[in-house]
Amino acid sequence: MKFVIITGMSGAGKSQAVKCMEDLGFYCVDNLPPILISKFVELCRQSQGDIDKVALVIDIRGGMFFDDLFASLDSLKSTGHQCEIMFLDASDESLIKRFKETRRKHPLSTDGGIGDGINKERQRLKELKEMATNIIDTTRLTPGQLKEELRNIYLEGNETDNLIIYVTSFGFKHGIPLDSDLVFDVRFLPNPYYIEELRDFTGKDKKIREFVMNSPISIEFSNKLYELTSFLIPHYIKEGKNQLVISIGCTGGKHRSVTIAHVLYYRLKEEGYRTILTHRDESLGERKKD
Repeated sequence: MKFVIITGMSGAGKSQAVKCMEDLGFYCVDNLPPILISKFVELCRQSQGDIDKVALVIDIRGGMFFDDLFASLDSLKSTGHQCEIMFLDASDESLIKRFKETRRKHPLSTDGGIGDGINKERQRLKELKEMATNIIDTTRLTPGQLKEELRNIYLEGNETDNLIIYVTSFGFKHGIPLDSDLVFDVRFLPNPYYIEELRDFTGKDKKIREFVMNSPISIEFSNKLYELTSFLIPHYIKEGKNQLVISIGCTGGKHRSVTIAHVLYYRLKEEGYRTILTHRDESLGERKKD
């Protein structure tokens, strides 16, 4: 089991970091008292392998319990678990600016002086920083750049595993899916609705897919759609996106959109992307069996 201790200066970006680690597949716990680490390890063992990567945010908010961290880390390492320390830091000027922007009091500031609280925290965290596996200075990092940095350090295996692509069909007359990232209108393709013997079937049926795809326009469009999404997906992954919703719509959401979504889904699956196919409006109304 792998453990990453997220710690560092208050205001340096630990809250943002733990969100990123969750996106990378880590089970995250914020502000866990160090004395409870051993008990938490036992709970993880009971998951029978469901939890194999853990990120724990432990910092000076723990107050008197924070001093138990070193003993708890020694105990964790003695059990054979892999343990790393990620220390987030930033310049004093940047930290002061962030505290002023959020109008929050520094946890070690007794008289309200942010600078004094920062100095005390640096002294208290000096030894822990020296033990750190990775030190990340967030002074000039945007949230997106911090996420990219964490991906570079902690991402294991195929980076596409962290992007889930949802390909969904829908009908414009029922509204565009609100969570769409990309929307494509296929109402210009041949419409089976006007063929009486095909009207009550859907794009899940082979006869409908054959009708729609028996057109040079449909073939050319599906190829161009695949080329476009194949171009965009690596850039979304680089940006740190973990969910992409591609919505394909026709008038009612039963024939053309279902067919094109079906074609795109299988092509993306063949490329190894984690892809989920849904048809929002396909089941509306009665449907014959093929």
